[in-house]
Amino acid sequence: MNWLRKMMYGRYGADQLNYALIALYFVLYLLSLLFRGHLLNLLSYACLILAFYRMFSRQIDRRQTENARFMDAVCPIVHWYNVNKCRRRDKDHAYFKCPNCGQQLRVPKGKGKVSITCRNCGVSFEEKT
Repeated sequence: MNWLRKMMYGRYGADQLNYALIALYFVLYLLSLLFRGHLLNLLSYACLILAFYRMFSRQIDRRQTENARFMDAVCPIVHWYNVNKCRRRDKDHAYFKCPNCGQQLRVPKGKGKVSITCRNCGVSFEEKT
C-alpha cells in the first residue's frame, strides 16, 4: 500500500464529481448492454476516463473548482429530495408555506382549522391540518 501512497502524493484523488462520473459510467454501460448501443458504450468509457483523469490530476485548484461548480448545481436538488423525504416520513405534522415570505412552517396534524403565524415575517393565516 505504500506504493499507492507514493503514487497519489500530490494528486487530486476522488471527490463527489468523480463518484457521480463513475455512477454515470455504470448507468450508461448497463444501458449500452441492454440496448446494444455503441454510442452509449463510448459515452460510458468517456465518463470513466474523465473520472480517472480527474483523480490522477496534479492540477488541484482546477479540480476543486470543477467540484465546487458541480456541488453548486447538485446541492439544491439533493436538499429538495432530503426535505421531501423527511416530510413523507413525518406523519405527525403538516407543512405549509407562508403566503408572504415563503417560509416553511410545521403544524401538528389533526387540530382542525388553525391560525398559523409566520415566525419570519409575522403574517397570520388560517389553514386546515
